[in-house]
Amino acid sequence: MTDSEPQRRPQRMGDEGPVIFIDGVCVMCNWLVQFALERDRRAALRFATLQGAYAHAKLPKHGVEPDQLQTFYLLLEPGSSQERVLERSAAALHVLHELGGFWRLLSTIGKQLPVSLCDALYGWLARNRYRLFGQREQCLVPRPEWRDRFLDGL
Repeated sequence: MTDSEPQRRPQRMGDEGPVIFIDGVCVMCNWLVQFALERDRRAALRFATLQGAYAHAKLPKHGVEPDQLQTFYLLLEPGSSQERVLERSAAALHVLHELGGFWRLLSTIGKQLPVSLCDALYGWLARNRYRLFGQREQCLVPRPEWRDRFLDGL
């Protein structure tokens, strides 16, 4: 494959993969999406912005207000009777687990730490993300080969 060729990704059956909800105008959040996309070899993860229609349709069913932009959420098993939402460090560690390899090992180590410590670190980063990383006027525009993984029709 040449540098100009789009990456081929494995075929998925249906749209059962986890959905990451992020603040679409947060530079750090967009960097994290790029990070996940480049490492998600199984093409299992999908993405939606908290500002989008998909988040406003799904998250309130789980007691989550999508207008609360201080965290990202992970929707597991969407559309099934086991559908559930993880947030803060639990969501981040689950995403690392999904990426596999070294990232799964890092997730396993992170899960050994107290949740209160992980959530406190996550909370500090979330509160300071605009100051530390900046903010965009608009949401990320994904590469053509990744567009079908974005549920907001980006």
